[in-house]
Amino acid sequence: MLSKIKGVSEIYINNTAWIHVTKNETAQLNVIKKKFGFDESDIDECRPGLQRPKLIEHPDYLFMILEFPHYDRQDRVIRGSELDFFIGRDFLVTVNTDSLKPLDNIWEKLSINPEYKNKIMNGNPEKLLFEILNNLLHYCFPMLNHINQDIDNVEKEVLKIPERKMGVIMEILRTKRNIVTFRKTMQAHKSIITKMINKLGRFFPSKQLNLYLNNLVNHTKDIWDFLENYQETINAIHETHQSLVSNRMSDIIKTLTIFSVIIFPLTLVATIFSMNTVNGMPLLGHQIDFWLVITILIILTGVMIGYFRRRKWL
Repeated sequence: MLSKIKGVSEIYINNTAWIHVTKNETAQLNVIKKKFGFDESDIDECRPGLQRPKLIEHPDYLFMILEFPHYDRQDRVIRGSELDFFIGRDFLVTVNTDSLKPLDNIWEKLSINPEYKNKIMNGNPEKLLFEILNNLLHYCFPMLNHINQDIDNVEKEVLKIPERKMGVIMEILRTKRNIVTFRKTMQAHKSIITKMINKLGRFFPSKQLNLYLNNLVNHTKDIWDFLENYQETINAIHETHQSLVSNRMSDIIKTLTIFSVIIFPLTLVATIFSMNTVNGMPLLGHQIDFWLVITILIILTGVMIGYFRRRKWL
């Protein structure tokens, strides 16, 4: 029994087997290789390190790699999770080490519900394959909703500006990163599943299966359309945020420049009157010379402020 090996679980019904591998180490991979005669190159693709999505046809089975988005709640980021499939006439072998929730739910349901087990694994693994892919794709939609909510929240924060601008920009970058990761994991699904539909006809000549799998292609199209829209939206929000910050910085620089222009002549006048030329300096030596200098500075300040206001710079 394969289930004696840690990280390898199995379910059988009517000569149909689902083997699920949750540890992609040498011991586990060698077990399934020996039992089913899988090609060594396919086994190597299952080892640690994400591989690109692909579909490879062999005489007795199909080997398929897909990536699915996996949400890390602790870091609040989406990561890619690789899921490897070995598809034969009477078996389905899956390899995944990230504990994808839909996959775990199907396994648990098959283990405790005989009626569901008979329905999904009756005679061949085609329905099981559809059930797994269908649930994994449906699992993407709640994550899309979360991304949409994040975009709405970021948009509200952007329009508030400016005290928390660093927090806003970090939220924008996190959301953009999640969208990019999501797009990366889903990019090849449409073409890979379409190829799989064409290849599976050799193993399972069922028109009903083709109908089911075509629905999966439609799901991938819907997910991709959502991601396209979200990417455009978050990019627009990012540009808006940058424009608002840039405008605020311009206002700050403008204010500082006006302040400097006003201060410079005042400093110049004060410096002139502070020169050590008592006998030749006008106004100095007068009983109210200090207040005369102050009055000159105030008048000069008023003139410059009036000039700036007339030019609508203030």
